[in-house]
Order: sequence, then C-alpha cells, then structure tokens
Amino acid sequence: MTRTLVTDAPRALAFLVSQQAFIEPTVYRAQYPAIRYPRLVPVDTAAPEWVPTVTYFSVDRVGQATWVHGAAADVPKVELTRRQHETAVAMAGIGYGYDLEELGKAQLLGMNLDADKADAARLASEEFIDQVALMGDPAKGFSGLLNHPGVTVGSAAATGADGSTAWARKTPEQILADVNGQLIGIFTGSNTVEMADTLLLPYEQMLGIGLRRLDGISPLTLLDWIRRHNVYTLETGQELTVYGVRALETAGTGGSARLVAYRRDPSVLKLWLPMPFRFFPAWQTGPWRFEVPGAFRLGGLDIRRPAACRYLDGI
Repeated sequence: MTRTLVTDAPRALAFLVSQQAFIEPTVYRAQYPAIRYPRLVPVDTAAPEWVPTVTYFSVDRVGQATWVHGAAADVPKVELTRRQHETAVAMAGIGYGYDLEELGKAQLLGMNLDADKADAARLASEEFIDQVALMGDPAKGFSGLLNHPGVTVGSAAATGADGSTAWARKTPEQILADVNGQLIGIFTGSNTVEMADTLLLPYEQMLGIGLRRLDGISPLTLLDWIRRHNVYTLETGQELTVYGVRALETAGTGGSARLVAYRRDPSVLKLWLPMPFRFFPAWQTGPWRFEVPGAFRLGGLDIRRPAACRYLDGI
C-alpha cells in the first residue's frame, strides 16, 4: 500500500489539523510546578469570554440595633451601601507553527507531531498570567498581589543586631514579633473582621526560618512555630499557610525584601480570567508556513478588601 505524502499546502494543512486532535488534550493536561498564581490567588473564569470589562458590586452595612419599647415607632433600620467596580479585560496570545518540510517528514515516517511546541506555547501563556497576577502590568493599569497600591505597607522593626531589620540578624523572638505584628495588625485594623490565612516570603527568608531551630533543645523550626502559633490559628484552629515566592527578594520599598500577609478568599481578592488559554484552528500564513494561534483574555487581579492584606518590608 502506498502512503500519500504531504506534497502541497492544502494537504499539509489538513495533516496539521488532524494532528491538533492528538496534541491539544496532552498539552491541556500538563501541570507546571513553577507557575504560582493558581495556588496563591482565587481565579474566576465565570465571565463571558469576550466581555470587555468585568463589573462587580461591593456591599456594606450601615446601622445598628438599640434598645426599644413595645410602643416604639422609631425602630432603627439597617441600610446597605452598594459600590460598583469595573475591571478592564485585555487579550494576549501565543502560538506555534510548522513549515512544509517538518510536516512532510512527520507524515513520511508515519509519526504524530510531538506536542513540544504546543506545550511551550501554553507554558508561555501561564508564565504571562503568573507575572500579571503577582506583579501586575503598568501598561494595562493592573497591579499585582506583591505590589498593590491599596495595601498597607509597614517596615520591619529595627531590632536585629546593630539595629538591622533583616531576619538573618534577628533572634527567633524578634522574627516572631514581626510576623505576628502583621497578622495582628490585619485582625485589629479591621475591627477583628479580617484574618490573614496565608503568608508569602522571599525564598532566602523562607529557607532561613525553615532550617533554623526554635532553640537548642526543641526539634521545632521557627517556621513550624509560626505556622502553629499565630492569631489565625488561635481563632480557627487551622495552620497558617506559608509559601516562598520569587520576586519578593526585591519587591519592597527601595528594593528590599517583602513579606505579604493576606486572606486567600474570593471575597478578598480575585484574578479575572474570562477566557483561559486555548488554541484556535490552524491556518496557512505563507507558501510553506502553517501556524496554530493561541489566545487568552485576562482581567488582572482585584484586591477587593485591602484591609485583609498587608506588606512588611525590610525583612
């Protein structure tokens, strides 16, 4: 039996289209450990794919109960204040392609096209979303989780050796004071409404407290102690979540190391992703060139309740 080879552009395009059915499911199943945003922020994909802006409302309550008698005609009432917010949605894209020679060789050898190019394209999209979620994009007016202007910024106490703020020069007690100061600050600063359940640290500081014993006798590390002894754990009985995050080494004021404390909850912060990354149909872009475009639509990170977040610089 004679195999029909790719000898012209229409057949090459038909071969590429048939191969997409094998490539795309493999690519969409892939996991990328270096991508941080899915575990750090809630992601909302519920909005229509082509919506130009995402509109949402925040509601607050005004009014409080008081003593009344049975014949009272002036019972106090509660009122709701409603504010409208809008977030712009922008489109980004990345794709991959083949030339006629690549497609011809694959068919000659009876091989499926490998998914390497498609996988690289999807990884590039995830890296882009990760960057926008964490650092924002000034050109689009987006702020990120690590540099949002609405979040309160504090400075680490200068209690270390020679008046240093750096954790490397502090005792365990001084580091614990810095951490709990942020957590308690969120708790008391919001009239005990907000409690941070997540702590982000630069990797140097994360490893430093993860390998440092609380004292010369206890097997507990400083990180163990922080996870278990904090205002969030005292109130809920659940451990504080702590992650190391790249870019925090210089995210603080003047390029200093920054700690981020926040509550990971959709009511506090949310990344809008109306159109998750997807590939579109292959098409011919030149005499012997064929491409598969990919695109996604991203609305940036909204921090709806900045009081549930805090930064601590200089650690």
